[in-house]
Amino acid sequence: MSLTTISTGNLVRKQFQYKMKAYIGVFSSLMVLQILAILFSLGGSGGSGGSGSHGISINVRYYSASIVVVFTMLWAFISAILITTKAYREDDFTFVTNRVTANLSNIVFLGTASIIGGVTAVLSGYLLKVVMYYVPDSGQFIGISSGPSPLELLFGLFATILFVFMFSSLGYLVGTLVQLHKIFVVVLPVVFFGYITFGEQRIGIHPLIQLGEFYFQETSFPLFLSKAVITIAILFTGSVLLSNRMEVRR
Repeated sequence: MSLTTISTGNLVRKQFQYKMKAYIGVFSSLMVLQILAILFSLGGSGGSGGSGSHGISINVRYYSASIVVVFTMLWAFISAILITTKAYREDDFTFVTNRVTANLSNIVFLGTASIIGGVTAVLSGYLLKVVMYYVPDSGQFIGISSGPSPLELLFGLFATILFVFMFSSLGYLVGTLVQLHKIFVVVLPVVFFGYITFGEQRIGIHPLIQLGEFYFQETSFPLFLSKAVITIAILFTGSVLLSNRMEVRR
């Protein structure tokens, strides 16, 4: 019997440090996806055009990190599912652990990954504009706006991190459900597409549009913060409670 008492916080910290080194492939995939998203963004995220007098035509294209942010949220969702798989779960047994500490270390890891993903996604917008500035194109004039104020940039950065973390919490719940019972591999897509199909018929608006407006079009930052934090807490709490029902490793 060991006389050394290991606190929960210390155990979570050690597992987190281990996962930051062991799961380096998660960040490699982030880099690849964001580079791919930047390439897709070279065509612009929107634009407008028109013709004027003397045969002069003007085409305007807008460049932003929106595609990179979408790819980053997709990365967070998939990465969260992956760390719930059996191969990743068995890594936790390198330490003296239980379901609670394993889940907490996973949540801290996903939170850290979301911060890294969110920050790099936002900064990629500036990289994209620099790239387009130096891309030679006959007759092209590049204009760069003054950009958001420091406070707006901070809010945007924080909101992006929360969106990425929210998608990782959703992926973690989906992965936990699938590990709980393989039938959810079939049930979850059926429920999702059924909700989209029948939801639009009942309420007269596409459910994904309604859900997007609930989060993405919120103009009050404190209200958005409340929505995001509550959603993340519910999803992770559900994952932890469900994971306690999994059979113990023998």
